[in-house]
Amino acid sequence: MTSESPPRPDTNVTPIPASPIATTSTSPQQYLHTSPSDHSLKDTSSHHSDNDEKDADIVPISSLPPGEPITPVMSRVLSRIVTSTAGIVPRNKRRGLLSSLCVIPEIENPFTYSRLTKKLITLVVAFAAASAPMASAILFPALSQISKEMGATQTETNLSVALYMLGMAVFPLWWSSFSERVGYRTIFMISFSLYVVCNICCAVSVNIGMFIAFRVFSGASAASAQTIGAGVISSIWEVHERGRWMGIFYLGPLMGPLLSPIIGGALTSSYGWRSTLWFLAAFGALVVTCIIFFQPETYKPKAKLISEKSTVPDDSSIIDAEAGHGNLQRTTSRGSVIKQRSSQWMTTLKILLVDPLRSLGFIRFPPVLITVYWASLAFGALYILNVSIQKTFAKPPYNFSTIIIGLMYLPNSIGYFITSVAGGKWNDIIMRQAAQHRRAREVREARLAASSMDGNSTVDPEELQNSPLQYRPEDRMGLNAWIAGCLFPLALLMYGWVVQEGVFWFVSCIATFLFGIGSMLVFSVATTMLTEFVPGRSASAVAVNNFFRNICSCVGGIIAEPIISAIGNGWLFTIICGVGLMSCASVGIMQKWGPMWREKAMRGEYPFLQ
Repeated sequence: MTSESPPRPDTNVTPIPASPIATTSTSPQQYLHTSPSDHSLKDTSSHHSDNDEKDADIVPISSLPPGEPITPVMSRVLSRIVTSTAGIVPRNKRRGLLSSLCVIPEIENPFTYSRLTKKLITLVVAFAAASAPMASAILFPALSQISKEMGATQTETNLSVALYMLGMAVFPLWWSSFSERVGYRTIFMISFSLYVVCNICCAVSVNIGMFIAFRVFSGASAASAQTIGAGVISSIWEVHERGRWMGIFYLGPLMGPLLSPIIGGALTSSYGWRSTLWFLAAFGALVVTCIIFFQPETYKPKAKLISEKSTVPDDSSIIDAEAGHGNLQRTTSRGSVIKQRSSQWMTTLKILLVDPLRSLGFIRFPPVLITVYWASLAFGALYILNVSIQKTFAKPPYNFSTIIIGLMYLPNSIGYFITSVAGGKWNDIIMRQAAQHRRAREVREARLAASSMDGNSTVDPEELQNSPLQYRPEDRMGLNAWIAGCLFPLALLMYGWVVQEGVFWFVSCIATFLFGIGSMLVFSVATTMLTEFVPGRSASAVAVNNFFRNICSCVGGIIAEPIISAIGNGWLFTIICGVGLMSCASVGIMQKWGPMWREKAMRGEYPFLQ
């Protein structure tokens, strides 16, 4: 396949290589994303919003790769999957494990999938991303039962939850690094197959040591979806609508831990704690099935600056050189062959051990550091709140049953759902408005310069007016970020003192609902920005975010109970509220210095981002 698939006509995007295994280098210009002029952008945005349930610009497929016959049924099906401009990769050249079984064909430019197909892919990765967080909270109602049956202390049982979160924090660094070498689909297949096996081993555990060990491995396996899933979203949705669909994707990771205590409570009370793990194994098997049939490869690898392949001559070439013909001299010795093979082993060890940790260096880029800090604070607060709900409502004056306690997580879920649907789109609107205001300011300055120079200005105001909008990652931090930064800490403050004083339970539900809205706004903005700050390495950037936020959730899950016992919910959440409100300064810092840092990155002053 040699031709290049043209990008969608409504957005100027960085060209995608034609071959499914071709590579591209990350240009500094990828830090800026452009869109059409106001008129065409308005039409495009209207088109997407008004026909959200329909596929836009879909026409029948007129051709398929050589060797694959067209039938009328196939043509109708494909017309709903890809646009007429999409280059379909032949089945025998698709990338990824069992890729020939995938119903959705791999195409050269994933941006040109139909909207229906993009929605289906988004649903699959959101479904997969729910697995790891779901498994972290589904055992909350069963911890006491596990302690009794295993003969373990409560601390040992809680350790299974904390170490599970640690596995979720560390291993995405490896999954994201490997995915940038072998693609998203292969890593999905391997990691979730391991997830199924580990949950089965947990379900048949005979002692607490075996249980904790396989819990860690199950968390490590399922954590791939949160980082790779964000990479998939950024590879199929264009920048002007990415925020909305990143919000939809995040429904999976955030609804999982909020619905799983309800599921866990019902299963534990009816069938025992082991039933929750069999449920997770079945859920993982369903995810694997969805990936096999509905998750095509969408990753486009970067060009490697230095080839990692070494050509090692075989023995016959050495013998020919030794025999000599005329003035031929021996240029290769067995010692050099051994040296080259040793170099290959060192390269392999580097890929397995060093490269995954290199992505942690992204934290040296100030926008990534600020974004990760802000998201980690909100995520750690979420898990402290989860522990507080479990502990507080099981005791006087509430004395709720296990199932009712599980239902207390529903207000969060409702807040997350509403914000995922509306907040992501709001995120895109704010980014577009910032780009429009910036261009309007530039047009005014150009007109002023033109009038002062008697029309000899080098910049044509009318040409600038009709030029594509320039989208910048920091534009996503607008009014939505200020509201989110204030809302989630104040909601925690309200919750803490309401439950401290034993106020009617519904008031605490209002507080957790508001926390769900505020924290979801934070997660949506942060994740989308990270995929845009490090173009071509979006999975690794999100893995860094997951590393630090899961460390925070792990620590929060461990320290929450003793701190609540020592100072109470009121003062604990007062402290968190104070830290959260002070962290609102992150928004102002990004708005003031974000453009400067991005320009430095464009000039190559942060080489670790490449």
